[in-house]
Amino acid sequence: MLNHKLIEQTEVFLKKTFEDSLYLNAEGHLAGKNYRLEHTYRVANIGLEIARKEGFDETEMVIACLLHDISYCEDFGENGWIEHGRRAAQLARPFLAGLGLSEDRINDICYGIAIHVDDKADFEGERTPFALSVGDADNIDRFDVYRIHEILSNDGFLGMEYEQKRDYAKKRLEKLREIIDIPLGTKAAEELWRSRLSFYIQFFEKLVSQIENSKSIIF
Repeated sequence: MLNHKLIEQTEVFLKKTFEDSLYLNAEGHLAGKNYRLEHTYRVANIGLEIARKEGFDETEMVIACLLHDISYCEDFGENGWIEHGRRAAQLARPFLAGLGLSEDRINDICYGIAIHVDDKADFEGERTPFALSVGDADNIDRFDVYRIHEILSNDGFLGMEYEQKRDYAKKRLEKLREIIDIPLGTKAAEELWRSRLSFYIQFFEKLVSQIENSKSIIF
């Protein structure tokens, strides 16, 4: 069962942190703030789905996912992105203590947040299925309909020449086929991952076919 009060408190904390952030509210960063919040909610909903299927505490999983990127309130600097999971855990820990959660649950939540970027934490913890699911939910969100639009737009797909479009789509397709069967922290996450990747593969297969039919008559 979801503890709506604790989740609402976490939402308020997250949004206030972003609203109070000088970095996120600086000129040129507002779109990034909106995107980060939208991404966070998608990850939380994926985490909730995993928790329900695996029997994890649903409230704790939603809270962990809501806080996994809270460190985006700060300027990472030149090489800071790789540290943002560990920094997010540091920001989350005192808030979690204020919610009245037990120390072992706080540590499991923070460990999942800390390792979600590069699988490393700066404190002792266990790679429990729960902790691994924070990163799994984050990674699963990389493969949805929204992200297809985002990557094609950001990579300038429509401005590419024919050969560039063809090679780009083929490389994407090759990579997707390589990673569809990677192991994740739970069976539920693996099912979601393969479902998302299968959709992506189908999309890029059709895209490659359409591109190849755009140059000449195929006899």
